[in-house]
This record gives sequence, C-alpha cells and structure tokens, in this order.
Amino acid sequence: MTRKSARGAPLTALAAIPAAVLLFALSQGAHGQELASQSLDERLNTLMRVVDEQQRQIQSLQKQVTELEMSQRGRGLTGGAADENAAVAQPPGTDNLPVPLPPLSQLAQTTPGAPGPSGGTSTATGVQTNPPVPQSAGASGSSPGAAGDGTIGTTQKAAEPQRTEAENAVVQREHAPLFDHKLTMDWGISDTYYDRRQLQLSGFLALDAIFLGNINLGETKAHQVMADLDTRYGLTDRTSVDVDVPYIYRHSNFIVGGAGGAASQLSDASANSSDIGDVNFGIYYQFLKETNSLPDVVGSLRVKAPTGSSPFGIKLVQVDPNNTSLVVPSKLPTGTGFWNITAGVSVLKTYDPVVLFGSLSYTYNVARSFSDISAVQGQVEPAKVKLGDIIQWGGGVAIAFSEKDSASISYTMALEPESETQAPGQGWQKVPGSETVAAALNFGLNHVVNKHLTIEGSVSVGLTPDAPNFVVGVRFPYTF
Repeated sequence: MTRKSARGAPLTALAAIPAAVLLFALSQGAHGQELASQSLDERLNTLMRVVDEQQRQIQSLQKQVTELEMSQRGRGLTGGAADENAAVAQPPGTDNLPVPLPPLSQLAQTTPGAPGPSGGTSTATGVQTNPPVPQSAGASGSSPGAAGDGTIGTTQKAAEPQRTEAENAVVQREHAPLFDHKLTMDWGISDTYYDRRQLQLSGFLALDAIFLGNINLGETKAHQVMADLDTRYGLTDRTSVDVDVPYIYRHSNFIVGGAGGAASQLSDASANSSDIGDVNFGIYYQFLKETNSLPDVVGSLRVKAPTGSSPFGIKLVQVDPNNTSLVVPSKLPTGTGFWNITAGVSVLKTYDPVVLFGSLSYTYNVARSFSDISAVQGQVEPAKVKLGDIIQWGGGVAIAFSEKDSASISYTMALEPESETQAPGQGWQKVPGSETVAAALNFGLNHVVNKHLTIEGSVSVGLTPDAPNFVVGVRFPYTF
C-alpha cells in the first residue's frame, strides 16, 4: 500500500526511475543494430542529440529529488542528506520506500535508443560521456539526494561542533557551566600556601650612614585549606545560576628574631582559625553559542557576601615576653568583610583537540563602615573602608589527548589599587603599601570518570610577591 500522505508525488515519480532504467537494457539490441547501419556523420549527429537528451534527463531527476527533499523538510524530517550513515534509500518492502537511484555514471553509459524517464534516447554504443555531476551527488557517483554530502538538512548540525567529554571538562572548569545539564554539584578542596619575609628595623640612623638599633627578619608561613560546594542549576539552555558555600581552615606560623635582645635568637608563635567563608552566588548567560567560525561567549555576574569573619578589629597580642617584636593576631579571618560585585565575560573556541579560552572581569568592592579597624589592644578606631576595585584577566590553552583526559595551562593577573580609609568627620586617606599585583601560572589535568563524574586537578604557581606561593586543589563536579 502506498503511503501517499507521508511521501507524496515526488516519491512516486522517483520510484518509477528504476523501471525506466530496466527498459534501457531491454532495448539495447534493437537500437544497437539501428546505429550500426548509419554512416559516421549520422552516428555523430545521433550521439550529440542523445547527449543533449541525457543532460535534460539528469536535470529532471535532480529537480525531482530536490522537490522530494524539500517536502520532507516541510514535514519536520531531516531530508535525504541528514543522516551521514544512510548513503542509500531502503529497498522496497522494508518501509514502502523506493529502491536507490542508479549512479549518474551508469546513466551516462546506457545503450543507444533506450527511452529515458522523459521519453528520450540514450548515448550511442561504445561512447562514454561524462555529464556534469550536480552538487547533491557525491564525487564517486552516488545518487542525487544521498546523505554522504550532508548539504541538505544538516547545516545547523554542522554549525554546532560536537565537543568530546574531555573538552566539556575544560569548558566546565575554565569557561562556564555546561548549559545542557540541569543540575551540577561541584565539590572541591584546595590548599593555599604563603611564605612571606619582611625586614624589621627598630632604631635610628647616626650621621646618616650608621644604623643603631635592632635588625630583625620576620617570616610568616601560612596554609589556608578551603573546602567548598558549588551548586549550579540550569534555568534555560542559555542561563544558569549557582551558589558557592566555602568552609576555611587557616594556620599561620609567625617567626621573628630578637628574642632576649639578640638578633640571632628566634622565637615563633602559631595561630589557627576555622569558620565559614564568604558565600557567593552568580548567574551566567550564554550570549553566543560556539559555531565553526564563532567562539562561545558567556557573561557572568557574581555577588559575594561578607559571611566570613572580618579581618578588621582583630587585636595583636605579644605571646613571648622576651621578644617584644613577636606579636600575632588573636584570631585569623576567613573572609574579606566586604560585599563585592564581579562582572565578567569569558570566551572559548574549540579546535579539536585544542581548546582556547580567555576571560576578563571587574570586581567592585562596596565601601563599608566598621566600629573598629585598629589592631592595637585597648584602642578603638572607627572608620569607613573602601578596598580597591580589581581588574583581572587571563587566558590559556587546553588539549584533549584522549576522549576522557585533557591538560591545560593558563596565565592570570589581577590588579588592585590602594585601599582607602575615612575616619569620622575626615576625608579619604590612602593606605600605604596596599596596592597589589598578583600574577599566577596555572596547570590543570582533567579526567572524565563517566558521563556524570569528572575529576579536576590543578596547581597554581605565584609569579609575584602578592600572589600565593602555590595553590593545589582537586574538584569533583557531578552532573545529573
């Protein structure tokens, strides 16, 4: 039974083509004898007419196939060229579909006098013609409408490159959330290490050349271990929101000289703290989806709340009675004490197996008043503090060396101008030495365990004194 509603008139016409080709072969003998009785000039003239007729037949077949494909696309189907693995149509009887068309090269070699689908004749015996192959046919002579070329119905699919699992891991880590996942739980832990040395002078210059007093070298070694859970949820295929809750443990060891009045004698003290850090949440929007010619562009807006303990108002105490130079904070802060808003944009482009990425962001720190910013015991100093706004940029490259593994290297830099304080009834005053330049070189390694779980390892090496000496971390994003 013919499925008229599903295929229509173009399929009916297309199904008749193989029968016409069969008539070509049956009439081969009769037309061969007719040509044999003609003179050379007559045979050449006949050949030219046959070639013209054959070209008209090819154009007619191409038009029928184009109409068939357009009608299928109008019904929401993918067209004759949508599936790259379907090179020919199904044989009759499997789904009431027509048999595959013979290659154009075979139509160009049919016997003389055989009637074509439009009632004309074919080429002369022993003469091979090479008619132009339409763009919808493959170079090897595949039939019009075959799916090998992928020119009809696959333009949109080809415009969106498919990333491997390893490349998706790079996107999730360096660029933005995976928008095709509804929910992602990303847990991670990291260790940040600082080692700072500072020369301490206590005395005065005599004759502008000789220093009289104590010269001590102070050193601070600090570890900050942070465990956080970042929960991301996709609102649409372009919009995602997340909330990140960190918990921080800090340990610092302070070492200074001058114990007992001797510069060569050292004394040290340690301080520890643990508390929740600054909770932050954000929203991501994908402005541009990656295509073969354009990168993936995602904008973000993040807000950080001062939920961690503030560094202001923490008093310094002397822990060694024999060394007045050794003072340590009574506790260590786990937050900045400020609200801030960060607007950023990131760009990513895939050149399988290489992924290029870069980002630019601006952080605005909201000024805040504190009842006490002094670190001296017994002294209260209320003031309003404004941290410098931060500009950060970076970029890098990742390479996927298997379907599940990839490695990356990147560079980041952050510039923060001097902070300012304002005492009640006074103007703003800059804080000397508060300007920072932090640059780091980052290395990453990703392994995809399965379609849900990925393991991401990272090492960051500080390149400037204001950056941490190193940061080592591992994350386990789990997508649902």
